[in-house]
Amino acid sequence: MLDYSKLQNGSDIRGVAMEGAEPVNLGREEAARLTAAFVLWLAEKSQKPVKNLTISVGHDSRLTAQMLKKAVLESLTYEGAKALDCGLASTPAMFMSTVFEEFRCDGAIMITASHLPENRNGFKYFCKDGGLDKADIKKIIKMAEQLEEIPAVEPDFQAVDLMSVYSAHLKNKIIREVGGARPLEGLKIVVDAGNGAGGFYASDILKPLGADISGSCFLEPDGHFPNHQPNPENREAMEAISHAVTENHADLGIIFDTDVDRSSAVDASGREISRNAIVAMAAALIAVNHPETTVVTDSITSDQLTVYLEECLGLKHLRYKRGYKNVINKAIELNKNGVDCQLAIETSGHAAYKENYFLDDGAYLATKIVIKTAQLKKAGAALDVVLKSLEEPEEAREYRFSVNRQDFSEYADKILADLDIWARKNSRVFGTSIAEPNYEGVRINFDNDLVKGWCLMRKSLHDPVMPLNIEVTRGNCQTILDMVLNFLGTYDVTL
Repeated sequence: MLDYSKLQNGSDIRGVAMEGAEPVNLGREEAARLTAAFVLWLAEKSQKPVKNLTISVGHDSRLTAQMLKKAVLESLTYEGAKALDCGLASTPAMFMSTVFEEFRCDGAIMITASHLPENRNGFKYFCKDGGLDKADIKKIIKMAEQLEEIPAVEPDFQAVDLMSVYSAHLKNKIIREVGGARPLEGLKIVVDAGNGAGGFYASDILKPLGADISGSCFLEPDGHFPNHQPNPENREAMEAISHAVTENHADLGIIFDTDVDRSSAVDASGREISRNAIVAMAAALIAVNHPETTVVTDSITSDQLTVYLEECLGLKHLRYKRGYKNVINKAIELNKNGVDCQLAIETSGHAAYKENYFLDDGAYLATKIVIKTAQLKKAGAALDVVLKSLEEPEEAREYRFSVNRQDFSEYADKILADLDIWARKNSRVFGTSIAEPNYEGVRINFDNDLVKGWCLMRKSLHDPVMPLNIEVTRGNCQTILDMVLNFLGTYDVTL
């Protein structure tokens, strides 16, 4: 019996696709079976016969993309669906192939593993309702395991230029909101694509609209990722784009992950607009038009961000769970229940606006930031004014504890339950209180003579790990870490 369950990573498929130190578990056969299962799932979802389905296929710059794409196209051909080959593309653009009139696809398959190492690859699936959920992926996996082997056939597909249509879509948005045929004239913007699929943003969107993109870096697709990890959360990556901005005296810097569903920015002073700051920026861009709307974020956002969202912008902040699909689904749920929610965003840079189909689209967020920068420049101001009221913690750290137990999930739950009890029991000794409401892990506030801040301990979404996030406004993170380490002394965990 086949077991593809290890290929599920939340709402995505990810595995080892390149021979090397790790055994390959996502090769031609797995790709073909999963594709066939997606086709069957989509036929059931859309209530259409397979022969009437149109499915687009795209990929990022990974070295195994062509091998997997061939398997996907063969499988689509064998099943009888119409296949559109979009070539090098971004993940958000693949969803938009189900929206744009030029394509009107029933579904889309993006071949990517985001920022993971070069030997990894995977799939993200879309239907007209958006990205699939964990339950959908689980169902597709079970279907794939039960299918007969998909034979190799001559793939039948139509090559299409999706990225030109997608780029035009974003260019038109900038023209409408800034004005003029070349609305970015006089702006210098540097883009760091991390050798992923995001280089188009500089060459096909910014430059034609008049922006000076000299100083942009790592725009060429290269699946070896030779310069830095294509990840806006990566310290080296953020330092690279910050340096590029200050070195080139740019007005703005934009950085993308490999498949462009995440982005962060840097202002003219070199200040990084990432993590809490990218959440604040994304919210500030809709605050005027949507007063009091709710912003859903992941669980590790700072207390200072809450103050900025609620007291400076007049919005509401719902701190929810880690996982981009978790925050997106919560935002959709709120709207269905009559609570206006215009933005769901993770500190990782996944930002999904209601106005944009709740699609986590790094290029769309970048476009809104570019528009704001252009509007401010016309008024004689710079982007840094947007976040001038956002206070930052004195120090922020993340630590990861390995849980060396077969019953990881149950054991981690016990640790969290005991940590909650410990914090309540020692409230007078350590100045601790439990943050409520809280939707993930245990979040503890600390306020004593040595330190003021908070920590959040939770279970990893996928690994036998318990991350511990700490932020302080007085003192240092080590003080809180020492108290947590003292609590963890009797548990089977290692830092």
